[in-house]
Amino acid sequence: MSENITSIFGSNVFNDSVMRNRLPEKVYKEFRKTVKTGAPLDEEVADVIAECMKNWAMEHGATHYTHWFQPLTGVTAEKHDGFIEPDGNCRAIMSFTGSSLIKGEPDASSFPSGGIRATFEARGYTAWDCSSPAFLKKDQGTTVLCIPTAFCSYTGEALDKKTPLLRSAEAINKQALRVLRALGDTETKRVISTVGAEQEYFLIDKKSYAARKDLFITGRTLFGAKPPKGQEMEDHYFGIIRERVSKFMHDVNMELYKLGVFAKTEHNEVAPCQHELACIYSESNIATDHNQLVMETLKRVALRHDLVCLLHEKPFAGINGSGKHNNWALSTDGGENLLKPGKDPQNNTRFMLFLAAVIEAVNIHGDLLRASAANVGNDHRLGGNEAPPSIISVYLGDELAEVVDSVVSGKEAPVKGKEEMTFDVAAITNIDRDTTDRNRTSPFAFTGNKFEFRMVGSSASIAGPNTVINTVVADSLRKIADRLEAAGDVQAEAKAIVKDLLTANKRIIFNGDGYSKEWIEEAARRGLPNLPQSIDAYPAYITDKAIKLFAENNVYSEVELKSRYEIKMEKFVKTTNYEALTMLDMARQEIIPAVGDYAEHLAEAKSLIEETGAEAFVEKAQMAKVMPLYKELYEATETLDAAIKEAAVVADLDEQARSYKNGVITAMDAVRAAADALELIVPKDFWPMETYADILFYQ
Repeated sequence: MSENITSIFGSNVFNDSVMRNRLPEKVYKEFRKTVKTGAPLDEEVADVIAECMKNWAMEHGATHYTHWFQPLTGVTAEKHDGFIEPDGNCRAIMSFTGSSLIKGEPDASSFPSGGIRATFEARGYTAWDCSSPAFLKKDQGTTVLCIPTAFCSYTGEALDKKTPLLRSAEAINKQALRVLRALGDTETKRVISTVGAEQEYFLIDKKSYAARKDLFITGRTLFGAKPPKGQEMEDHYFGIIRERVSKFMHDVNMELYKLGVFAKTEHNEVAPCQHELACIYSESNIATDHNQLVMETLKRVALRHDLVCLLHEKPFAGINGSGKHNNWALSTDGGENLLKPGKDPQNNTRFMLFLAAVIEAVNIHGDLLRASAANVGNDHRLGGNEAPPSIISVYLGDELAEVVDSVVSGKEAPVKGKEEMTFDVAAITNIDRDTTDRNRTSPFAFTGNKFEFRMVGSSASIAGPNTVINTVVADSLRKIADRLEAAGDVQAEAKAIVKDLLTANKRIIFNGDGYSKEWIEEAARRGLPNLPQSIDAYPAYITDKAIKLFAENNVYSEVELKSRYEIKMEKFVKTTNYEALTMLDMARQEIIPAVGDYAEHLAEAKSLIEETGAEAFVEKAQMAKVMPLYKELYEATETLDAAIKEAAVVADLDEQARSYKNGVITAMDAVRAAADALELIVPKDFWPMETYADILFYQ
């Protein structure tokens, strides 16, 4: 099997190795020059690459190609075009030109644009991203050549998630190189932001999914009482993977290996039916493309096994939701990790400068980081069950926290060597203990040589969060570079910068329990924003501070920022609306009639028992429980109906979002509370849908 994996790895990717072997040497060098320097690709060179790419794809069974892009829907998009062309003599030829490779023209008005494009302004463009290799997508006997592309409007604004991410990568490369040059590094040619994404997800039986209208419409359960057993035994985490799931994971891995995705880790997560897949680090742009492929592959392969993969952040109330831990670091083109502390971090000037830059960036722009991870699904997840709270803070661990304290106070921190742990068992060797613990309640935690942004939701693209991280850190590095370049004594200035930044931004560092009431109070005293819901966080995108930040770093224009704010607010409104309508439909069409049938059954049973002269005390007791809740449910649905109608007619988008938050969601909570209470009373034969116990403990 190991030999098989190495032989199939990347077999469906038109990667650098394939290009080097197939392209003429001159063409290959011109292509690499474009990738490294951004130089324009000559039309003749593009034609040769396109022909080579087409032949390779056809050898693998492809008949069509697509410009694969990531619009602001958060999922990928593709339009398939055939290689087939007429030859002028009523015969077919297979053709693919350089112009078709480089440029496409999808309809830009049919994707979210935040007002940039109207229906009568439909033209948009996709443009080949040379830095991300083309690949083959194979499914059900079909093969399509997928070409990763950027997507912009006719007037030039980015309408996708890839373009700003690529811009942010250029920004952090530029500023990090300035810092390295000032420190005397003349060899590094490029600094790369790297990401390793951990993907959490739920797997449920396809029959259960099909039987629940809320699941197949919204991706989460809108109803569901707490089952007798949830995750309280803590036996699912890292538990034995069931055979059915193990076969699914194997198939997923094989598909990802062919796509060149380094799927590394798989295991059961904390909640029943919850699992995780993690990938090895790669450049942030490639990691983003790969994570989209991971999500698509999980969902596609699950169906082969009569399973459904749920990527919603909180498909089931009362148990862990799913996140996407975004492990971010900076590396040189020589493979050096700039966030690696070394044995003596306090005297590692380069590390301390980059650490201080990250701390300052998170402190100043914590609101943007929070906004980058915000979506309506994550609103249900954050703040408990191992999801971080909505207050942004940085966890450093004890050793680095001591280093920070020492720098701020001007004292030397003690250098700690590795400590050994012993199990006091002869057969078990001693092991090295890490110098820092982990904090699962921290949204932005240093974990040895990287920062783990734990707030990102499982359904989200990681492009947005990494665009923000890259940009805010680049901006801090820019200010550091300005000081270093103007300094006479660079080493002395570097130490002064580190002390200044750590002193000014120490409030963001917190190593304690992020779930505690005390932290909420302490964070408020420190002046850290607490933005519990997505629509509280989104305005961070359109502050003067944010507009200036992204413009100066050439990542987003003001128009692009405001469009994303509008799209995110619209998505909150639309998602809440269809969830509310689904809940209303299920309550009226399924639950209320079912409870009515049970009430009728109780009444008939009571009458029959009393005709015998006996007392129907059970039936009376059940009626006394059911009828008040029955009335409560009916009244709550009427309130929800009215709230939906009231919110729908609000013209101003911000006010409409608040109306959905304060009116519709509150009404939804009341409907669910009554229905879930009834579920615990009404017998299974009468209850109209599968319960949490049915779904989460399938065999």
